[in-house]
Amino acid sequence: MSLDPRTVTVSDFPDWLRAVSTGFLRPYVATDEEVAVRLTHTDLARVQGVFDGDRCVATFRSFAQELTVVGGATVPADAVTAVTVSPTHRRRGLLGRMMAVDLAAAKERGDVVASLIAAEYPIYGRYGFGPAAWATEWEIDVPRSGLDPRRPVPDEADGGRIDLVDGDAVRKLGPELHGRLAARQHGIVSRDARWWQRSTGIEVPAHETWTEPFYAVYRSAGGEVDGLIAYRADDHWGDAKQPLNKATVSDLIAATPAAERALWRFVCSVDWITTVRSGYRAPDDLLPFFLPDPRAARVVTQADFLWLRLLDVPRALEARTWSADASLVLEVHDPAGLAGGRFLLEAAPGGASCTPTTRSADLALDVRELGTLYLGDESVARLAALGRVEELRPGVVAVADALFRAPRRAWCPDVF
Repeated sequence: MSLDPRTVTVSDFPDWLRAVSTGFLRPYVATDEEVAVRLTHTDLARVQGVFDGDRCVATFRSFAQELTVVGGATVPADAVTAVTVSPTHRRRGLLGRMMAVDLAAAKERGDVVASLIAAEYPIYGRYGFGPAAWATEWEIDVPRSGLDPRRPVPDEADGGRIDLVDGDAVRKLGPELHGRLAARQHGIVSRDARWWQRSTGIEVPAHETWTEPFYAVYRSAGGEVDGLIAYRADDHWGDAKQPLNKATVSDLIAATPAAERALWRFVCSVDWITTVRSGYRAPDDLLPFFLPDPRAARVVTQADFLWLRLLDVPRALEARTWSADASLVLEVHDPAGLAGGRFLLEAAPGGASCTPTTRSADLALDVRELGTLYLGDESVARLAALGRVEELRPGVVAVADALFRAPRRAWCPDVF
């Protein structure tokens, strides 16, 4: 029997959802109502399944996304999600066939990159994806942090204020604030209206248990909302009735360092909270150094997070900004035939041009390594030392290393 991927139909969709749950080791508990709601915001033209008889045994979905690149511009991305192969049908090339269909369609649509969050590291490199942004999570020992619990939050000299708000306010205020953050932080991906609904409990999948977070916003002295935090707290007390509660931050976005600092100080100042989990932040996040004793924040997670696969090398490289003037000829290998070629990159702080060329190459690399380098989060010199970038003109690795790097590390706060 053929095991070729095909586009999922409305009648297929419940079984496709069941296969997704199987792949992610979750019981399938979706109701007819939830299936109907999901269909209203799912583009079935971008949903694939592989069927063995009447049973779905592999799943794949993509959706439209915007990715902020170095310098603040955005590029259209093909966001890949819900990728599963049932344990009975592994090692038959099903994922490879679904990926080929999706990436070819994304290339045809004009998407510049494809993006995903990799559940497992070894899988996606063979399809041209590379880890482009990493994530770090800290756990703060609040009593050790050196923060003075008697000081007001924010500082009186700051002029700003923090207000507790509800989900309705988050849905109204959050999108504009997120847009301001995205304009200055590369690695950020777009959040649509449904993202804000799901994150505030309007639409919760049946397999998840919803607990309402606490929400707070930071308003500057001028009254503008410059920051937002969402956090949950447990209820744990020691034997001597001392509070040992932990706050877990599910979202903290800020348009200014002042707002970011005030919100971290705020969550660390809440009575009874002795531990704060930060959620996924950029590896060079300012958080530890907002504390008088940065050692009070210990790293509990450090891992790859956002993976990228370039689909249009010229448009991708022309979209981002560059730190210096340089001219490089890149030989990009792409076994899938989607983005390979030899390209002349002429970069300058004011802009860049990238065009196909027949000139001799200076640097040779696979498309997955170019994805890793794209957001400026990795060193060309490090990849060369690992044998993953080949220097074809002496000294060009140092030039490319300085050129690709960004002043700050990339950050993607969202799982998708």
